[in-house]
Amino acid sequence: MSEHKFLTYLKDMSPLFGVSGDEAPVREYIKEQLKGKVDEMFEDALGSLVVLKKGKSTPKQRLMIDAHIDEVGFMVSEITEDGYLKFQVVGSINDKVILGRRVYVGEHRLPGVIGTKPIHLQSAEEKKTPVPVDDMYIDIGANDQAQAEQYVMLGDRVMFDSEFVEFGDHRIKGKAFDDRAAVAVLMELAQSDLKYDTWFSFSTQEEIGGYGAKTAAARVNPDLTIVVETTSAADIPFIEGTRRTCIQKKGPSIVYADKKTIYPRDLFKHVFALAKEQGIKVQPKTSVAGSTNAGLIRVNGCGAKAIGVSMPCRYIHSGSCMLCTEDIEETYRLLKALTEELQDQEW
Repeated sequence: MSEHKFLTYLKDMSPLFGVSGDEAPVREYIKEQLKGKVDEMFEDALGSLVVLKKGKSTPKQRLMIDAHIDEVGFMVSEITEDGYLKFQVVGSINDKVILGRRVYVGEHRLPGVIGTKPIHLQSAEEKKTPVPVDDMYIDIGANDQAQAEQYVMLGDRVMFDSEFVEFGDHRIKGKAFDDRAAVAVLMELAQSDLKYDTWFSFSTQEEIGGYGAKTAAARVNPDLTIVVETTSAADIPFIEGTRRTCIQKKGPSIVYADKKTIYPRDLFKHVFALAKEQGIKVQPKTSVAGSTNAGLIRVNGCGAKAIGVSMPCRYIHSGSCMLCTEDIEETYRLLKALTEELQDQEW
């Protein structure tokens, strides 16, 4: 995979609207890019896009590689008499990274700013604690409720307004890298020459429970799954040792356990052995935290064995996610190697 191709996909997808339950723009982009380049492609009832790329042989075990297309964000829950928008968080976002951020609201992509009571009007106690979401609002510049309602409805999704930027030593910054960096890798992989038939799931609603992956797995019924994600890289000042979770420029982190999945030990060890053999950078994820679509895919039907592959991402679930393109390249190399031999073995 060329770095240029990957960056093109991610640069295109990062600004797209795709808050959980409203992922159509991302799905349509993927469909357009893969049209005529894969063997089967269909959309399920929850909006996930399921793709089959045939290889040179039919494997003994069916493999599905998953990446989710939704992102964390917000949802309009009230329009005040003054024309401000109250909102709920969609997915997991720390309150501390919300206040003051620029956002886009709804299908009209209305610019807005997340605000709260001015600091000089806050009590001494309020100044000591982070502002809760219930005390925030989105200002779209409307004069009153009637004017705001011309453009906004309850339930409209709201996403961060964040520019895609290349900077530093092979670093990139933008929104929704969780998980569109993985989506870009899978798009490239699905267009490559594969040894075995391979299924790809571009799933919806991961940030609110992984429901899209569950229905996609029900259609594919895989024996094996590789869930490709980003995960929190805490390789920053004042954090030491295993608390760093994973480190940028050391390749993807391989997960041995998270809050919903204990990954098969034989597959976990196999990934490291294969990576060593082929000179691919990988690292273990050193904390048991969060969860991925593996939690639901692995218990679909009679079950599927799962591998978790995650790219180290600083400032995840914010408007300024940060990745190292070298880690993404290594992730592609690892996935390509796994598709060459994983499906023809008994696990």
